[in-house]
Amino acid sequence: MTWQLPNPYVLSIDVEPDAIDHYGHVNNTEYLRYIEQVSWAHSAQLGLTLKDYQALDRAMVVTRHEIDYLAPAYEGETLQLATWIVDCDQKMRLVRRFQLYRPADQKTLMQARTTFICASLSSGRPRRFPAIFIQTYLPAVVDEDAASL
Repeated sequence: MTWQLPNPYVLSIDVEPDAIDHYGHVNNTEYLRYIEQVSWAHSAQLGLTLKDYQALDRAMVVTRHEIDYLAPAYEGETLQLATWIVDCDQKMRLVRRFQLYRPADQKTLMQARTTFICASLSSGRPRRFPAIFIQTYLPAVVDEDAASL
């Protein structure tokens, strides 16, 4: 398997019937759900869960998604979705990259980049990272120049 960057966090995804659109393949909105799922799973693996976010009165809010749909996925397939944190400004911005891969034919189906900003859960306003965010996310940053998108 060839990942675009080293040391990905990988989530296995089984394509369910409700993910399929009128064209017979995975609907593009499902890719956003998959991105959210792998992001939370990776954060939890690093040590920050939804409960931690709630206790800190923080949220990571999407400000930008860039998604390249390269090939369709179909019901019943098992896919691998990788994510990497590629930037953490230690203030309030974090960037992730994603690669959706189908092992059956060794094909990358989607690649994406998402920019998040830290905000207060209670007010919705931008807020600086709590120290634990920097301590958790900064060591997980992967050098984006390690490979090309």
